[in-house]
Amino acid sequence: MKKSRILGAGHYVPERVVTNEELSRMMNTTDEWIVERTGIHERRWFTAGVDTVTNMSAKASQMAMKRAGVEPQDIEFIVFATITSDYFLPGNGVLLQRELGLTSVGALEVKNACSGFVYALSVADQFIKSGMYKKILVVGAEIQSSALDKSDEGRSSAVIFADGAGAVVLGAVELDQPGILSTHLHADGSHAEELYCIAPSSSGKVRISQEMVDRGDFFLKMNGNAVFKHAIVRFMEVIKEALDHNGVTKDEIDLLVPHQANLRISQYIQQKMGLPDERVFNNIMYLGNTTAGTIPIALSQAWEQGRLKEGDLVCLAAFGSGFAWASALLRW
Repeated sequence: MKKSRILGAGHYVPERVVTNEELSRMMNTTDEWIVERTGIHERRWFTAGVDTVTNMSAKASQMAMKRAGVEPQDIEFIVFATITSDYFLPGNGVLLQRELGLTSVGALEVKNACSGFVYALSVADQFIKSGMYKKILVVGAEIQSSALDKSDEGRSSAVIFADGAGAVVLGAVELDQPGILSTHLHADGSHAEELYCIAPSSSGKVRISQEMVDRGDFFLKMNGNAVFKHAIVRFMEVIKEALDHNGVTKDEIDLLVPHQANLRISQYIQQKMGLPDERVFNNIMYLGNTTAGTIPIALSQAWEQGRLKEGDLVCLAAFGSGFAWASALLRW
């Protein structure tokens, strides 16, 4: 039997930098208001006609493969986490497969929003442990800026969400080598409408209508207070679950990589766990919340900055729409 290990990570973010000052010209907000509530100073938004979920994820994947020392033809399967596919259908996994020239390689899409990458990582981990595949590309990528309500009514979410892509190459290794120790997945659909997007919808007479447009059904809807209150509880629970399952303590974590939902949430978790700044990775301040992209982008940047060393104990944790939450504990 084998275990799975992250062999390399990569990322790509659009060139367009959107500052808080620029947002203040679109809606009634200020730099101070945004920073106080989210910790974000700037974020990246895509450029229409230049960036797509497919080409951003391809660039991230190519970086990950180069760092992992593998060729595209070594990849046997793709697990793609996104809620913003380039098409309503098919899923973005097959579009990435085509972009990378991976003929006949299977592709699976995971639509779990903020927890999507950790869910996707867990799925890929099971495939490798079962012996079905030896190398899998796991991707998280989003273009969300095109679906944000950039009016005063939508400012609470419009200032948070951003665009970008991250990817890792997951490979089969021997059981005595570093790798993924465990993953833990949870959901509670009773809170689905606290963070959701109604349209396009298959449950009405038509998927798209003028009424939907007029009502703003295509815009993300978020109850920020409810999300915050649930997030700080579930983050702590699922991190503790991962630690307890593996018989380790929070003091043994070398790096905590939380989903970049809100800097206030990350700082709350850090404070409760008593972790110093150097053992928690945050980049939301200048990249915003890229949903499924946050954790793989963070892993790629953490490795670039020398904050991930071989054998480090790393905890990944995420919470978001669904509500769905997840964690993974691994040796880098």
